Amino acid sequence: MNDTTSLIRAYQPEDIEPVMAVWAAANALAHPFLETVFVVEVERSIREDFLPISETYVLEDKDQVIGFIALIGNQIGGLFLDPACHRRGYGRALVDHAVTLKGPLKVEVFRENAIGRPFYEGCGSMKAAGLSALRMSFTPHRGR
Repeated sequence: MNDTTSLIRAYQPEDIEPVMAVWAAANALAHPFLETVFVVEVERSIREDFLPISETYVLEDKDQVIGFIALIGNQIGGLFLDPACHRRGYGRALVDHAVTLKGPLKVEVFRENAIGRPFYEGCGSMKAAGLSALRMSFTPHRGR
């Protein structure tokens, strides 16, 4: 992400609908193994519980929200990109932004997430935690 049309900025309450649209599209692609009832509850929880307390940054391209990263301390609570924008460096830019702000980061990702796991593996080291999720850590690299 080195073009001049993209920008990472703090989440604002008026971003809720584009953020949730990005989440819905990316979640459907990355988590097809999740039960519908679970996804419905997660969507409600993101809107009502998680976004209000998280430190969230949105990624805009040409004034459109195309992704976001939500942090609780140094834990990535969620990182989602519009699927049309995958593999362009945007996800890494969001992680790098968070690392600059917070230092080393942690994230949990579903083992079955065939999109998120390789992405996070490319960002840092990985340790298994629990039966269905992997816990990963990111350490800032000097000279990037």
